[in-house]
Amino acid sequence: MARVGAFVALILSVVWLGGLNSAGAAEKSGDKGYEEPGLSESDRRFWAFRPLMPSEPPVIRETAAATTVDAFLLDRFREIRIEDFAPEANPDTLLRRLSFTARGLPPTLEERRIFLARFARDPDKAWREEVDRQLDTPEYGERWAQHWLDVARFAETDGFEHDKVRGDAWRYRDWVVRAFNEDLSFQRFVALQIAGDELEPESSEAALATGFLLAGPDMPDINLEQERRHNVLNELTSAVGSAFLGLTMECAQCHDHRTDPISQADFYRLRAVFDDFALPPKSRSLPVSFPSKPTEVAKSFLYVRGDFRRPGVEVAPGFPRVLCDGSEDPREIFGDRRVALARWLTRPENPLTARVMANRIWQHDFGKPLVGTPSDFGKLGDRPTHPELLDWLAENLIKSGSMKSLHREILNSRAWRQASFHSDPNADKDWSERLAVDPDNALLTRQNRRRLDGEAIRDAMLLTAGRLNSKRGGPGVRPPLPEEITTTLLKDQWPVTKDSSEHDRRSLYLFARRNLRFPFFEVFDRPDANQSCPRRQVSTTAPQALTLWNDAFVHRIAADVSERLRNGNPETSGRVVAAYPLILGREATVEEIELLGSYLASHSLEDFCLAMFNLNEFVYLD
Repeated sequence: MARVGAFVALILSVVWLGGLNSAGAAEKSGDKGYEEPGLSESDRRFWAFRPLMPSEPPVIRETAAATTVDAFLLDRFREIRIEDFAPEANPDTLLRRLSFTARGLPPTLEERRIFLARFARDPDKAWREEVDRQLDTPEYGERWAQHWLDVARFAETDGFEHDKVRGDAWRYRDWVVRAFNEDLSFQRFVALQIAGDELEPESSEAALATGFLLAGPDMPDINLEQERRHNVLNELTSAVGSAFLGLTMECAQCHDHRTDPISQADFYRLRAVFDDFALPPKSRSLPVSFPSKPTEVAKSFLYVRGDFRRPGVEVAPGFPRVLCDGSEDPREIFGDRRVALARWLTRPENPLTARVMANRIWQHDFGKPLVGTPSDFGKLGDRPTHPELLDWLAENLIKSGSMKSLHREILNSRAWRQASFHSDPNADKDWSERLAVDPDNALLTRQNRRRLDGEAIRDAMLLTAGRLNSKRGGPGVRPPLPEEITTTLLKDQWPVTKDSSEHDRRSLYLFARRNLRFPFFEVFDRPDANQSCPRRQVSTTAPQALTLWNDAFVHRIAADVSERLRNGNPETSGRVVAAYPLILGREATVEEIELLGSYLASHSLEDFCLAMFNLNEFVYLD
């Protein structure tokens, strides 16, 4: 839309603000035929687009609630005639669950010894102190960085046919680790990834945060520069919508969204925020941070049916109308566009950004989100199982800004400390009732049992064997690959890192190639980073079992652990006793000592360790 005359400026302001007041109304968005659909009252009343509605936590008098989270959950329990939480898991189970949740690693023998001694004296104090300790370790940032990097579609290559290496992409990964470890406020964490270079122009660190914008796939050797730029900006805009707003905006690249009140003009107005993007020359990969704006920002258009060759009406930068309440000043966006977007995303009145982030934190703490579709809060997505709780969490995240504080609220709750199963025959009736009224555990009447991801399984093995290299940061490491894979690769597709000690780094630091996922991670459902992944699939397949039995890495770890058990344990029974806390984080039972003692009479200690790594108990969190 050309900015000529007061009338056209008025129309632009109305469209930008979403100033439509009649259901089904349509607005002419220029002289090329596109008519933007109106917004109805029912659109604005949809739960995700309504303002946050934090309520006072329910008062639970009959049962003590450790945190406010417990009060909300117990209130729902009473509706289905469940009077209390399931019994608390035993200390070993709790410690292992916490350690993997907070750090992605099992507790060490010394950490276990200290915790159990403190827990025996004062369970509540010991637990609170352990939660704080683990959240303050540098491993916390590494674990939670991996969760966010899935959403950010992070990789160190371009993807597509040539999958060219992006030499500095790892710098964004390291920024994310530091952001979590420094407990960067939720608002700043979001804002810097949109406009760090403009919010803090003197800070190279802040500029690295904008690596989020350009972390997606790209085809740098494409013939038409205009097509490449179009694809990059569309992908970037879609990623911003899904990661921060929980909206599937990519549907509106070619047409108005079929189910959500997101028009094609909404999509291209948001894309226009990034029209200061300076595309690198052909065959050069995208930079690690958003490039400096050109001297003159290009005009922005809606592209007919998403075709880069068919620019339609001109659009001004703006935000999705359904999320605008009329208080925004349309002139603000004409200045520093990305700064305006960063501020709009993180303003307290925005109903989605804090909800989406709170839901993501809950998802990885509990293994299941409150909104089952973490990047789709639209009409085709799941409804929240606990809407009042979600809004309370989002409101508190806004007030404190601290993601660690939200973790503490969750991890200290009685709900989080529930057992995931029971072994007490006297509890059969109570457990049967929980399973009957809450079969999918949507209301959290017990803890979720969950499988570890491939990164955590590999890191746990390395730590157990005493091989984990704790070096942090830097370019991605390439350990050796199985011969059956290397024989199929192109030259220099996976040059093995020469320093063999680097091969035992944490999984976060292994080279992330889009077109060649590390085989151990691929069998355990790691996403390919070609698009944002809000929630990994959890499959159970034959290749997983075959990998844990036959992979050369697993056999090397089993040999190292067997040597560790052999030292200082001359007797077979002593080796079994030592293996359980080392590998599974608990003591062996009398029956297990007898059974495995018999097993070791006819099998090697390495076979025994291999079998332990193949137990469900090693691969799952109870």
